Amino acid sequence: MPPLSTEPPSPADAAALLQRLRAVRAQTEALAAPLSEADAQAQSMPDASPAKWHLAHTTWFFETLVLEAAEPGFRPHHPAFRVLFNSYYQAIGPQHARAERGLITRPGLAEVRAYRAAVDERLARLLQQQPERVSAGLVELGLHHEQQHQELLLTDLKHLLSANPLRPAYREAPPRPAAATEQTMGWLACDGGRVDIGHDGAGFGFDNEDPRHPHWLAPHALADRLVSVAEFADFIAVGGYRSPRWWLSDGWAWVQRSGAVAPLYWEGPTPGDGLFTLHGVQTPDPAEPVLHLNLYEADAYTRWAAAQSGLPLRLPTEQEWEHAARRLHADPQRRALRDPATQWLHASAPEAGSGLRQAFGEAWQWTASAYAAYPGYRPWGGAVGEYNGKFMANQSVLRGASFATPGGHGRASYRNFFPAEARWQFTGLRLARDLC
Repeated sequence: MPPLSTEPPSPADAAALLQRLRAVRAQTEALAAPLSEADAQAQSMPDASPAKWHLAHTTWFFETLVLEAAEPGFRPHHPAFRVLFNSYYQAIGPQHARAERGLITRPGLAEVRAYRAAVDERLARLLQQQPERVSAGLVELGLHHEQQHQELLLTDLKHLLSANPLRPAYREAPPRPAAATEQTMGWLACDGGRVDIGHDGAGFGFDNEDPRHPHWLAPHALADRLVSVAEFADFIAVGGYRSPRWWLSDGWAWVQRSGAVAPLYWEGPTPGDGLFTLHGVQTPDPAEPVLHLNLYEADAYTRWAAAQSGLPLRLPTEQEWEHAARRLHADPQRRALRDPATQWLHASAPEAGSGLRQAFGEAWQWTASAYAAYPGYRPWGGAVGEYNGKFMANQSVLRGASFATPGGHGRASYRNFFPAEARWQFTGLRLARDLC
């Protein structure tokens, strides 16, 4: 496995890296632009972080992992920030409790923005004047790390706004995509056999995408689109949340514990009651993908749909999904987040066409695969070795990308992961079935 490069960039590469740094950092500021001090401060649950914390933590990452090692005579912007905005890096030191990030009322939002500006200026000075001191790999990692937090900022903010009885919109809704007629689900067959899985070495990849390795697939088929709101509503209408028959044991325990009767953000048990979105409460297009399912809900629907259809339906494995995305040339940049002020910040109905539709740009898709190391995996060295590997327990893999995934961040080998109960992310469902 290749380690994270510590090589300095050439002057030309340093200039390109600085340009990308400015673009990614500006995108984060654009996402936070509509927020008041109160919006940016509040934390609605332990798993979600305040927007202000996201702004500060992504800056902490560059200050601690890039500037501290590269800047002559380094001095921290504020010594307390090393603890306040450390997420989980034990090698760097202690962290403020995750569930209490909303209690960090000081520094205020203006001071956090000043922190961002100061670190940006120091990074620019290094890349322009002393690029030989900078690890290009760490800067690149910092950019992809910030893009992850851009999507998290939106998922966490949506959860926060949904807790407000006024159901406020994050942004006013632009013209939404035209409503579509529900389309028959097609199937994309694969004969199986030996395939190569993992990052192919082109561009950036996280350590958990390596090493590329052979994998054997049995004959199977994947649905050509995601499960829709209308299809999931049928599961609810026949008592899907009231029958333990469809649920894993842990899933049924979650239903009883949570009292869930529909996916998160449904205003009632039917889509006609409305869905809460980043544009406030909207009436969904029945053909748009169902969102905010946890693994238990996705699996339960799959079992119910198998019983209704008589087909051996199941969730795809992550290897089946990756191979299909490569084989069928799915576009990782489809509906990528570029301009939050003008984009429709919600899932949309499938477009007409062939291939693995909605692979990217609508929803992260649960798989049947546990999040585990690939054969021969080794985490990166140093503090960044804590980035992925230490979470390889009690998590499941999601593939694809959502409408909130930033441009340039999606790829076929990307491995997202969350615990089975998580449903505040933009998560949906694609069906698979065996052909042997």
